[in-house]
Amino acid sequence: MADPRIIDVTLDERTIVWRNADIEQERRIAIFDLLEGNHFAPQRAHPDGYAGPYQLTLRVEEGRLALDIARADGSALETLVLGLIRFRRAIRDYFAICDSYFQAIRQSTPAQIETVDMARRAIHNEAAELLKERLEGKIEIDFDTARRLFTLICVLHIRG
Repeated sequence: MADPRIIDVTLDERTIVWRNADIEQERRIAIFDLLEGNHFAPQRAHPDGYAGPYQLTLRVEEGRLALDIARADGSALETLVLGLIRFRRAIRDYFAICDSYFQAIRQSTPAQIETVDMARRAIHNEAAELLKERLEGKIEIDFDTARRLFTLICVLHIRG
């Protein structure tokens, strides 16, 4: 019986050079929300018909995103590798707007915080659509799953 969802997600800690408390909180929330509800259905058929649930490890290797997909028992199924060139601007813009958002939370009025948060959401939404597009034909995901995965991809790109 198909169960197209992620039940565990891990980030390759070797990739993450540095992160502050705000980014660590974003990571925790993204993972929690992702595991609470997601749709993740690799499109490649497996000989035994396995169709979820999945464990996922995200890592960056030689400038590419690797998604290591495993069965619920941890046995490897496949690794999907995506070039990250098309994500560079989205990641850069997302980091910049997140910095502004975290500063606004500490120093700005509610109206200013809302304005920055709306801009942050817009960038996040565009990046989620790009991720869905890049995974098309490889992995079927819903919009919320794409948003949370993009957050985790950004965490992998933090440099001190």
